[in-house]
Amino acid sequence: MNFAGKTAISTGAASGMGLLFAQNFATLGGNVVMCDVNEAVLKEKAAEINAAGNGKAIAVLCDVTDYKQVCMARDATVEAFGRIDVVANFAGGYGRRMKKVDSGLDFTEVPIEIFDWSLDLNLKGPFYFAHAVLKQMKEQNSGLIINIGSITGMEGSGHGMDYPVAKTGIMFGLTKSVAQYGEGKGIRSVCISPGPVLTRDNMANMRTLLGRAADPQEIIDLCLFVASEKGQFINGENIMIDGGRNAMGRWI
Repeated sequence: MNFAGKTAISTGAASGMGLLFAQNFATLGGNVVMCDVNEAVLKEKAAEINAAGNGKAIAVLCDVTDYKQVCMARDATVEAFGRIDVVANFAGGYGRRMKKVDSGLDFTEVPIEIFDWSLDLNLKGPFYFAHAVLKQMKEQNSGLIINIGSITGMEGSGHGMDYPVAKTGIMFGLTKSVAQYGEGKGIRSVCISPGPVLTRDNMANMRTLLGRAADPQEIIDLCLFVASEKGQFINGENIMIDGGRNAMGRWI
């Protein structure tokens, strides 16, 4: 796979899979625009990519829940590289964990502001990016939006309903709708939905038919394949990469 001359925006790119995608895309010759709210770490990681001497990277401070900042990230990308070939929406996470809400609290006892923030991050963030970049992609007559779903979008969660609601929305509603918009415009939309991934140690406790959690690189390899010339016929689809967890009986 070779991404020379291609440009990708990666959100949540200061750490985790957002960072890993940016590193891999640049290693394969592409340019990356790294978006995150952690500006200091973001600049450090972008500098490391540039020092490696493959693709180029720029760091853009961007809170994906703020549409104005999303548009600024889009404009910075076009100004720096002239085009947007891929948007990879990695920014997201389980609201209760990220906001350090007591795990013992019943769903009804969690302040609604926590769930508002989580829905903004996990659902509206990818929606904002789609709205912001599709005009540019239409003008190019090419482009790909990669959404990141979750096995939780298939399973649901009575503990934190915001997360599966958001993930189901992007896995099916957003991904299919953007693909439909892209008909005749050279634009594709694909959702990659992992099961447990070893971005956190406790993910190893989630069961799969393969008896393990995924290495983050396994998820990124699929994203890269979809973005490459080898994956051009994949469109409008949610792809589960979950070690068979979704195939397990619901009593497990």
